[in-house]
Amino acid sequence: MKLLTAMSLTVALLATGTANATGLATCDSGDPANWKPKETLQAELEAKGWQVRRIKVDGGCYEVYAVDESGKRVEAYFDPRDFAPVATEED
Repeated sequence: MKLLTAMSLTVALLATGTANATGLATCDSGDPANWKPKETLQAELEAKGWQVRRIKVDGGCYEVYAVDESGKRVEAYFDPRDFAPVATEED
């Protein structure tokens, strides 16, 4: 029984750590009902010459995988309320 409890605790801790470690940025973006649509962000970035590959939600931010106007692959984070760029742990 103790082994089962220890294994369950280990799995729970690993799952929690993985969930929190997925992104490099965190946004205090509040209620998702107040967020602008991902499609609007994509349109704004494409107007700047970016080729957007994927946009997903991570840490309350929009995480964008794209190729920028100079041909460089980027992973960028934006606040979903106003599309302000968000600094990451790498910055």
